[in-house]
Amino acid sequence: MINSRKTSIDPINIDNWRWKPFLEITVKALSKFKVESFPIPPEFLDRKIIYELNSKKIEIKANTWACSTSKFYQVRCACIDAGPLASVMNLVITPLPCFDLPFFGADFVTLPSGHLLALDLQPAIKDDKLHTKDVWEKLIPIHQKWKALFPYGGKIPNEAEKFFSPGFLWSRLPLNNNSDDIIDKILIPAFEDYINLYIEIVIQSEKVNQYRQDLILDGQRSYMQYRAKKDPARGMLSRFFGKEWTESYIHEVLFKL
Repeated sequence: MINSRKTSIDPINIDNWRWKPFLEITVKALSKFKVESFPIPPEFLDRKIIYELNSKKIEIKANTWACSTSKFYQVRCACIDAGPLASVMNLVITPLPCFDLPFFGADFVTLPSGHLLALDLQPAIKDDKLHTKDVWEKLIPIHQKWKALFPYGGKIPNEAEKFFSPGFLWSRLPLNNNSDDIIDKILIPAFEDYINLYIEIVIQSEKVNQYRQDLILDGQRSYMQYRAKKDPARGMLSRFFGKEWTESYIHEVLFKL
């Protein structure tokens, strides 16, 4: 079933979606820019199916919110609600490569096994101090402010380390009332700190020369290729929406540059 969202900046049509406040904060932060809808094929704007599990029917919803601005190639948020099976917000902000800026990444996932929380200003070229130094000097104090309030999420794969900053906030929480409090009372203000810093850095950014643009674009492509190849949601989305839809969504919408 295809629903009624016509553009990528139309409101999200998911009642009781766990991560709605975070998208609202994002949209508010973006109000400092002139926002234009980003072209998203209709089958990815607003999708709804009925999934049968153990003779029970579960409504599965997938919406994509996306825009572009004078400094962002794409801001896109994948919004998935599968009732008791999953609730997902995957947000990536990709700056235009003519600005020496990191990505903004937030991946919040609720599964029957618990919550997975990831938040970062992710470098396009981690080993380039010109790209990272000024950002990390501002980001690391914010990370230090919040990290002790979250359980540690565990070690990330070695191959993924180059795509995360020292300010990577990464946690796993069980499904209980205490975790709900952490999300509502701690994760929300932490997210606000991260995205407000990012918007501040973006506003202050100036265009760089062609040599720097080429370096940044190469780094952005490497990041996108890695994310598309290793997307952990692939199995879940394929189970709900089919392999063909899922591969198109991953490669043509979520991680296309």
